[in-house]
Amino acid sequence: MTTKPASGVQRQSLRVMNLAHFLRNAARRHGAAIGFVHGDSAWTWGEIEAQTVALAAGLAAEGVAKGDRVLVQSRNCLEMFVSMFACFRLAAVWVPTNFRQTPGEVAYLAQASGAVAMLCDAAFPDHAPAAQAACPSLRLVIGIGDGGYDAVVARHRGAAVKLADVEHDDPCWFFFTSGTTGRPKAAVLTHGQMGFVVTNHLADLMPGIGPEDASLVVAPLSHGAGIHQLVQVARAVKTVLPGGERFDPAEAWAMVERWQVSTMFTVPTILKMLVEHPAVAAHDHRSLRHVIYAGAPMYRADQKFALATLGPVLVQYFGLGEVTGTITVLPPRLHTMQDDARVGTCGIERTGMQVAIQDEAGREVDPGITGEICVCGPAVFAGYHDNPEANAQAFRDGWFRTGDLGHMDAEGFVFITGRSSDMYISGGSNIYPREIEEKALEHPAIAEVAIIGMPDPTWGEIGIAICVVREAVTEAEVIAFLAQHVARYKLPRRVVFWDAIPKSAYGKVPKTLLREHLVARGEWA
Repeated sequence: MTTKPASGVQRQSLRVMNLAHFLRNAARRHGAAIGFVHGDSAWTWGEIEAQTVALAAGLAAEGVAKGDRVLVQSRNCLEMFVSMFACFRLAAVWVPTNFRQTPGEVAYLAQASGAVAMLCDAAFPDHAPAAQAACPSLRLVIGIGDGGYDAVVARHRGAAVKLADVEHDDPCWFFFTSGTTGRPKAAVLTHGQMGFVVTNHLADLMPGIGPEDASLVVAPLSHGAGIHQLVQVARAVKTVLPGGERFDPAEAWAMVERWQVSTMFTVPTILKMLVEHPAVAAHDHRSLRHVIYAGAPMYRADQKFALATLGPVLVQYFGLGEVTGTITVLPPRLHTMQDDARVGTCGIERTGMQVAIQDEAGREVDPGITGEICVCGPAVFAGYHDNPEANAQAFRDGWFRTGDLGHMDAEGFVFITGRSSDMYISGGSNIYPREIEEKALEHPAIAEVAIIGMPDPTWGEIGIAICVVREAVTEAEVIAFLAQHVARYKLPRRVVFWDAIPKSAYGKVPKTLLREHLVARGEWA
């Protein structure tokens, strides 16, 4: 296949590096060095590469080939880490789930992606059967923690599996992200795009990292943390996972001291927990150079407390899954204790990316004027898998529309001022109310429901459900009912009962109107 660009120069199709080459390079240059730590266990780069090749051989022996989707339902662990590079090596597509999702939610992801294989943590015995029932193409399940993965690796250890040839637009990762409908959509990340993203992260977020460094993981590898660990592998930086099943600030700080951690990626709520925990003073954290946070705005008081505790090491970025975290950056030099006109900014454009604030017609507005934050550049995803309607809504004249509202000052600093959708962010996770509202309406006592996000000092935002009921029901009963249908992190933390939900003249339920009523009733935090 050839293309003929506007210059008139005939050019071959865009062959690019297979992302698994990052791991191969780390192994051949630093094979005996530790590359992955989980609690008290550690593995060298050579062993990680050996397991990756063996798993790739095992998948290939079962017919998994270029373009096939491999679903992964797992907590953070070495096997999950290896599965990413095994998929990349075959040019198959890695499809990680949020491990907190229910069997029904994961079954939908299997069906939507068209997965042919699945790696499933033994801690989730109901997920694989649900996925297989929903997705006829899912013919292979490999268990993690029940001997299945170990058997595959042992059987194929020493096999030769070359890196598959890939072009720029060959998919490598389905990054599931929800939209205003609440139904998850698969954002297609490609080998060429992610090669740029890695380079961009190294330039803007964590310059100068190398084999002597270590990166602490305190978030699921299925999403932003997985992107960051891919970046670490590109520079042979060891990945450090705490051993506990639940987040423990004391353990995290102990790991920082033990492994001389220089880089970590987190969200504001977790960063707040870390710096407010007494263990921060009990452990040496002078090795930290890049404490990167994203996923939600950070309250100014929390930001200043973190700066006072850790020093000038904070890095903030703004970026959706569709743009793989590469829209803006606020580096350490722009994180200050002094309050000025730029308090609240999410920073400046990332290297190689362009941001425009546009009006409803797609015209760029003047500095200081609020509009939709739109972006273009090599980090923008290829589009949503098998979803032309969503793609038509997401792109306009080549710009990706983030759905976030904001403005830019005369020097290019971007400020997020709101969201064009009803999404809110709780604990770093995007919550889309409609999905939860639809489930709530299945309760026989609930006639109407509206869910919005409200400020919370711990989680950033929490959901409050406003219900109109047909018969008596309690707050605990509503939450218990929803817990059967949606993941725990999506549950509203509060439920209130009204005689009617206020609506606009057009019959809609504006969130601003709901907030006004909540404030008037004394129910707004």
